Formats: sequence, C-alpha cells, structure tokens
Amino acid sequence: MNTLIKVALIPLLLSGVSAPSVAQAQVEFHIGPGGVDVQNRDRDRYVDRDYDPGPRRRCDPRDALDNARDAGLRRPQIIRETSRRITVQGFTRSGRPDRISFANVRGCPEI
Repeated sequence: MNTLIKVALIPLLLSGVSAPSVAQAQVEFHIGPGGVDVQNRDRDRYVDRDYDPGPRRRCDPRDALDNARDAGLRRPQIIRETSRRITVQGFTRSGRPDRISFANVRGCPEI
C-alpha cells in the first residue's frame, strides 16, 4: 500500500516543481540603478491611476444638452436647473420653440 501511494505522489510532486504557476510567470524582477523593481504585468493593466471620476450622482448639464440635441432640438440652452430637474429650451425643426425637462439624476432620463 505504501509503494502505491509513493508511486502516485512522485509524478505529482515532480510536475508541480518543474512547471511554474501562472502567478509566478506574470511577475518580473528588474535590477537597475534604483534597486530591485517588481512588476506585475497583469495587475492594473487597464487602470489609469490619474483618472478619478468621483461620485456621479447628478445629471451633467452637457449631457442634458446632448440628449436634447438627440431628441431633435436645435440650439438647445439650459433655462433652469434645480436639484430635481434640468429644463432645456431649443427650437424644433419647424422653428417653433420647445422645452424638454430631464431628471437631475444619473443618466439624465427625460421627464
């Protein structure tokens, strides 16, 4: 019984020692004038450290203007902005003035 266990465990141990793991393959060590530098290539690959969007809880007035243009208003202008609503005024294709109100929440949904 002991020999059976030894025979089964020896190939497992040898395969684990000879093949590096994925985590070991992604870390690089660089020795230079600044000392030893450890670089992990996959960590923070798509993260820009200088970009901080902050908490976005409100409708940006520029987004409200863009949404009004998409709705068909020409030359849109913000005429009123409250804590709950952003009102945009512009002209329709026929030249008549028109208003659109957007909720002052993330995504600027039309009211």
